[in-house]
Amino acid sequence: SLFPLSNANSLGISKTIFMYVNAGKSGSKVQSTPTKAGGDRYIPNRSAMQMEMANFLLTKENDPAENSPTKKEQQKSWAVNLNGFDVEEAKILRLSGKPQNAPEGYQNNLKVLYSQKTTPASSRKHGRYIPSMPDRILDAPEIRNDYYLNLIDWSSQNFLAVALDNCVYLWNHSSGEIIQLLQIENPDDYVSSLSWIKEGNYLAVGTRNAEVQLWDIQQQKRLRSMTSHSSRVGSLSWNSYILSSGSRTGHIHHHDVRVAEHHVATLTGHTQEVCGLKWSLDGRYLASGGNDNLVNIWPSVQGDSGDFTPVQTFTQHQGAVKAVAWCPWQSNVLATGGGTSDRHIRIWNVCSGTCLSAVDAHSQVCSILWSTTYKEFISGHGFAQNQLVIWKYPTMAKVTELRGHTARVLNLTMSPDGVTVASAAADETLRLWRCFEMDPIKKKEKEKANSAKSSIIHQGIR
Repeated sequence: SLFPLSNANSLGISKTIFMYVNAGKSGSKVQSTPTKAGGDRYIPNRSAMQMEMANFLLTKENDPAENSPTKKEQQKSWAVNLNGFDVEEAKILRLSGKPQNAPEGYQNNLKVLYSQKTTPASSRKHGRYIPSMPDRILDAPEIRNDYYLNLIDWSSQNFLAVALDNCVYLWNHSSGEIIQLLQIENPDDYVSSLSWIKEGNYLAVGTRNAEVQLWDIQQQKRLRSMTSHSSRVGSLSWNSYILSSGSRTGHIHHHDVRVAEHHVATLTGHTQEVCGLKWSLDGRYLASGGNDNLVNIWPSVQGDSGDFTPVQTFTQHQGAVKAVAWCPWQSNVLATGGGTSDRHIRIWNVCSGTCLSAVDAHSQVCSILWSTTYKEFISGHGFAQNQLVIWKYPTMAKVTELRGHTARVLNLTMSPDGVTVASAAADETLRLWRCFEMDPIKKKEKEKANSAKSSIIHQGIR
């Protein structure tokens, strides 16, 4: 017959312990349970049970309580020998008293489950909010739908200059006032490029008839007209008092605007129209992109021969290169974008001449601007989406797309605070996107730093 050793179920132990007693023979003999796996099908495998622990708990409950230190030490010694830990310290819930520390070297397997760090998805910081709609839309009637021209520029004094056919308008972003700065009288002529000097008080204007004009916006007067090119001037860029201009012939001219003999140098590195032109922020290099698919990097000083020769020439683009932009926090890093037959954005190290990365934008790249607030840049595109795309740098991951233009984007320019990007498109609209809104705390710190900067005294223009 089967006799249970104890009513183990009442003690919360899921498996009952039995003893086999042979009542048919004299001298009862106790038969032990098989220890090998697959033994008596009525007895579970004891390898998964803590038999000694169960026996100890049963005898502990039935014995009279003894509070002597010797007894407690003996019980603790048994518990440690049997289980590897003190039973008293292994309680799940403790209703009173301070929590007990685990003995040295003890590791709870449940700790792995409940103490892991949050998953990357839940711990990832949410990206900043970027409005998908433009902050403002301005009409730009009769803006020329020509990929090779540069028709908008934003000054440090917060004036947005826009060339509409033969006129140039200034829009004061602070007050909303619109000023017509100039109108070319010749009906066959039109404005082909614009560029503000760094201080924002003079505007350079390139024309179809190969002129480069300088305008004082405070007086709203033309200061001088410089003629040295033989075809239209589609790109302009300032480096202090040197104004560089790129023309349809592929030539780049340096003009010293302080002197009467303004034409001081000619750079011949392109065989077709120069449509992208930008000086680096430190003034060491001039980047030029042309319709001949080339990107040239020019030094600011002449070589030993007395001529200007490119320090780098990049030939990887398969289309016209109009988009050229220098990284504001890495002075030797340049971003370039190719036209319809190329559609790629490439990042270059101009010192080593290596292409750091390249991404297929899947559409014509007309302009690139680096953010001064985030490690990002924005590009403007043509067919088929006519969108603006914000890219993370250096991963080149796409942050977001800004859509709204119904025809290809022609130019991009950025507000002096680095928050707003203005896009001019062939749909005859200007759209202002607040896509680089600064964190309020960082904004206050930047304003404080800017107010501390002393103004620079600039040399006058003759």
